[in-house]
Amino acid sequence: MSEQPFETPASVGDLQDQLRGVGYLADRGLGTAALIALRLGRPLLLEGEVGVGKTELAKCLAQLTGRELIRLQCYEGIDTHQALYEWDYARQMLHVRALSEHELADAQTIGGLYAEEFLLERPLLQAIRSGSNAVLLIDEIDRADDEFEAFLLELLSDFQITIPEVGTVEAAGRPIVILTSNRTRELHDALKRRCLYHWIGYPTAAEETDIVRVRAPDVTEALAQKVVAAVHRLRDMDLAKPPGVAETLDWVESLGAIGADELTGESATDTLGAVVKDRDDLELVSSDIARVVPGS
Repeated sequence: MSEQPFETPASVGDLQDQLRGVGYLADRGLGTAALIALRLGRPLLLEGEVGVGKTELAKCLAQLTGRELIRLQCYEGIDTHQALYEWDYARQMLHVRALSEHELADAQTIGGLYAEEFLLERPLLQAIRSGSNAVLLIDEIDRADDEFEAFLLELLSDFQITIPEVGTVEAAGRPIVILTSNRTRELHDALKRRCLYHWIGYPTAAEETDIVRVRAPDVTEALAQKVVAAVHRLRDMDLAKPPGVAETLDWVESLGAIGADELTGESATDTLGAVVKDRDDLELVSSDIARVVPGS
């Protein structure tokens, strides 16, 4: 955590420099979107291919600002209780069994079953209570269903929730909110209207090489360039799951793990599992490794 209070950068360039200092390279478009979100207190919706750095931005903003990162990982079937709060029914039942008949007849005692000690905070309630001390990451919102997306509308507008047994809980300050989507389905316009929006595409070869050198400073410039060039060739192939920047970094680290200081046909084949994550894709690439690493 930062010892000094975080001050919003004076310019987009300043924010880009600060993010670079914590290992995240943002282009001007993303830097601008992030700066506007910080200044206006608006949620930022990031869409893009898998592995291009959407989730990582939230992590780096938390590190940069000294705030707690609170992550809600969305999935099919997630409901409000799993995202917001639940009552610890097991502890409540143990408490009831410990009460005497006289205590059970006391309405005030029964009301005590909904005391703070029995309330289980889930990420959204935790973020509301943390307020301006938190970065809330709502990850892969496209995996949740329409009902959950509709529930988020009120939360993102007012940042307060009502717990029937407790009352209204309102955020003292707004957390930084980052939503990510891999576009497995289209999000509703109502949600998008409540957010700033930015699309993160694949970086250029030069940008990706820079990312590798920042995140893996021990890697030589030549190896970084060769790995990035190979990844870009993979993206040009008809793969079910093209590799993202995260896979580029995994590949570089895997080469280092086996002591390979150069990308050859042999070392590429040995470490393909770090960058190609689908069986059919793996067979396709393995059968044409010379296309990925020319001269091998």
